Amino acid sequence: MSGVLDTLLDRTIVPGYTRLGYRLRSRRWPDNDPAPGSLVGKTAVVTGARSGLGKATAAGLARLGARVRLVVRDADRAAATLTELRRELPDADLVLDECDVSDLDAVRRYAAGLTGPVDVLVHNAGVMPPSRTESAQGHELTFATHVLGPLLLTELLRANLKDGRVIFVASGGMYTQRLPADDPEYLQGTYHGATAYARSKRIQVALTPLLAADLAPTFVATMHPGWSETPGLTDSLPGFTRLTKPFLRTPEEGVDTTLWLAATHPTPPTGKFWHDREPRPPHYFRHTQSPEAETNHLWTHCRTTAGIP
Repeated sequence: MSGVLDTLLDRTIVPGYTRLGYRLRSRRWPDNDPAPGSLVGKTAVVTGARSGLGKATAAGLARLGARVRLVVRDADRAAATLTELRRELPDADLVLDECDVSDLDAVRRYAAGLTGPVDVLVHNAGVMPPSRTESAQGHELTFATHVLGPLLLTELLRANLKDGRVIFVASGGMYTQRLPADDPEYLQGTYHGATAYARSKRIQVALTPLLAADLAPTFVATMHPGWSETPGLTDSLPGFTRLTKPFLRTPEEGVDTTLWLAATHPTPPTGKFWHDREPRPPHYFRHTQSPEAETNHLWTHCRTTAGIP
C-alpha cells in the first residue's frame, strides 16, 4: 500500500511535490540513512551554494562530515553565506570558491585549480532569466548554466571523481517539455523564462543515462526537489510562490534526496531520475517523449559545444 500511495502522490503532482508528500514519504525512511559521519574525509563541491537549495545542500553535506567547497558566481556577495554557515556549523570545513558555471572559460580555470579527489559533485547552480540572455560565450543562459557548464566541469574533474558521485538538481517542471534537440539555444519562438528553465532541465534528465555510462564507475543521478521555498523561486515566480506558500517545502526538505544520493550506502543505481529517494519515470506524457536518435544527437551537440573531445 505504501508503494501505491507513493505512486499516487507522484502522479497527482500537487500533494507529491509539496511538504505533504515529503512528510508522508519520510515516515518510511530509516533515521540513520545517511549514517552520521558517512562523509568524513570526503570532499564535496556544490555549485550555486550562496542561498536556497545550494546553501542547504552545503550545510547538509558538512553535517555528514564532508569538506565542502561552495561554488558561487560572486564570492563577495556569498561571504555572508559562509559566515552564517560557519556560525551554525563551527566545526565544519567550508571553502568558498568563485566560478560562474555558465562561463566555460571560468569553468576551465576553476577545474584546473582543483586538486585531490572530489567525492561528491552537486550541480545545483540555476537561473531563470525573464528574457533571452546569453552567457560569456554567447549561449542561451539556462542552457549554459544547467547543461554546458556542468557537463564541462564534470568532464574536467573526471580524474578527480573516480568512484565519486555526481548529482544534478533538476525540476519537476521538465515533465511539461519535450527534448529541444533541434533548438537547445531557444532561438525559435517566443522566449519564456520558465519554459527555458524546464527545457534545460529536460536535457539534464535525458542525458543522465548517457553521462552515467560514459563516466562509469562514477555514479551519476539527477533529482528534483519538489516545490521548495527558496529566494530563486520567489524572485522568478512570485505569483506561484504566493499561491503555494503554505504548501512549499523547506530548503532542507528539498535537498533531502540530494544528500541521500550523495551519502547512502550501498550506492543507488546509476543513471536514474530521483524524487524523494525513489527513481521516477522520465516521462508522464507521450508528447514529451523523443526518439533515441534525438537524445544521442543532443548528447554529441552538447559535448561539442562545451568543448569536450
